[in-house]
Amino acid sequence: MITPLYKLKSNVCRKWFHLTTIQCYFDLDCPSAMKRILYTFLLFGFFSIAQQPVGFTGEVDAISKKYDTLWDTTKQSIIFTGSSSIRMWKTLNELFPKEQILNTGFGGSQAIDLLYHLEPLVLKYNPKKVFIYEGDNDLWAKKKPKEIIATTWEIINKIHTVHPNASIVLIGTKPSISRWKQRGRYKRLNKKLEKVSKSNPKLTYVDVWYPMLNHKKLKKDIFISDGLHMNQKGYDIWYETMKELVNQP
Repeated sequence: MITPLYKLKSNVCRKWFHLTTIQCYFDLDCPSAMKRILYTFLLFGFFSIAQQPVGFTGEVDAISKKYDTLWDTTKQSIIFTGSSSIRMWKTLNELFPKEQILNTGFGGSQAIDLLYHLEPLVLKYNPKKVFIYEGDNDLWAKKKPKEIIATTWEIINKIHTVHPNASIVLIGTKPSISRWKQRGRYKRLNKKLEKVSKSNPKLTYVDVWYPMLNHKKLKKDIFISDGLHMNQKGYDIWYETMKELVNQP
């Protein structure tokens, strides 16, 4: 049982800890105080570490090194970033040969991971447009739409702080065979993403949900064997939904 701080007593300091003072708590001659100071730092350190995204460092470093050699610094870039649905879109440069397209997608990522790695994946490449696909894995990891939207706003604000004229395209979450039972949550997040896009003329929402359906049924022939990621037919649908946004000035 942990004694409340205001009831703690130190024989060495011979002082009671009062709510109106912090004498014993920070008296370095007091063993009890030393223990509590150490406990406080460990506790705050734990929560700080727990809130930091983990992983992806190697993948992000590899992406960054790749584009450090390919990126033409004299041209503005259009960046596609987010989770594996972006990473696996291998034909972007062929589809838009007149644009400098950088695909910085990294598989399995969530919105918080993109926020954490935003500098090497987006900010340093002088983007005029940024297409973002996050939220799919977040929902599957049981995160609430409200939390995902809050992180999305952090991403948006961070991009616009560095590149205020950049256009940001929020790609709505896609339906999939493997996550179809959770479709209600995905559709709710999409509505929230669309609402976010209406708050700023520099934001646009792209709906990929309904184009991937045949009426209300999922087009199952547009996925690879895992039932989550798309084959070329799926990416052809994505191309049709986004080509005008890429090509417009």
